Amino acid sequence: MPQNNGATLSRYAAYQLADVNKTRPQYGALTPRWLTALLEFKGLESGIYRVNRVVEGETPLDILCSQQAPHATIPSGFTPYETKPKEYELNAISTIINVDTRVSDVYSSPYDQTAEQLALAIESLRERQESQIINSSDYGLLANAIETQRVKPRFGAPMPDDMDELLAKVWKEPSFFLAHPRAIAAFERECTRRGVPPSTARIHGGTFIEWRGVPLIPTDKLLVDGLRNPVSAKGKTNILLVRTGENKRGVVGLYQTGMPGEQSRGLSVRLRGVDEKGVASYLLSLYCSVAILADDAVAVLEDVEIGDYYDYSR
Repeated sequence: MPQNNGATLSRYAAYQLADVNKTRPQYGALTPRWLTALLEFKGLESGIYRVNRVVEGETPLDILCSQQAPHATIPSGFTPYETKPKEYELNAISTIINVDTRVSDVYSSPYDQTAEQLALAIESLRERQESQIINSSDYGLLANAIETQRVKPRFGAPMPDDMDELLAKVWKEPSFFLAHPRAIAAFERECTRRGVPPSTARIHGGTFIEWRGVPLIPTDKLLVDGLRNPVSAKGKTNILLVRTGENKRGVVGLYQTGMPGEQSRGLSVRLRGVDEKGVASYLLSLYCSVAILADDAVAVLEDVEIGDYYDYSR
């Protein structure tokens, strides 16, 4: 207990009568999740999304282009479809939250204990969703980029030429680059070294650097040596370039609609019941997946080094 000389009211005693301003629970692992904010999503009624593609050659049909059209034979044919198109099924990300009703009854001012517990759980599910969109071995962007859409850096660090190579792979209306913040910092250092600093843009309330007019979006779900928060100054990671949108034949996020207890996009919260000890149990389920509609909607710059620094004082 703090000491007091007896001449005045002590700080400790005065503290007992003072109001204390409190925050909601602060969860340091939360991120802005720009990927799910920028990705176009499509709601499903049946939980299955079938991507129908045509069997493509150099041109889909033979077409006549001639000034002698009245005297020429017009070619005929049709555009064939794949007979076994790929189907995407939604994956469930779930958790159960238990809340002692006596605690929530007595200690829910100024903040509702149940609401805060559910809010933190929902944030955790959304974090996992973004991670799965990138890293899932089943439907993730990294695993499903085809071999011809993969690029290796020329000298280890991500350089302007490497980013241009990605743009050549996703040249049809690219939407955004996606990279770990350390990878973006490494790219900025390479730009500074060459005297070509990137411009910046405001998107969805955030400020991002751009390369050739395409924003670089940060996410810690693109891991560095398998870690979200690497300790070492060095390490390797990947950079993605994405085109999003069903109309653009890009990447589309998928979610279930019309669920019981639906709280937000693809998310259901349901009370499972209250047991004999007064503990309320809630089931939280998030149904999600992602579809790549065309092979050239995603490209990957693989194994970029983030730890190169330069001494500009020399």
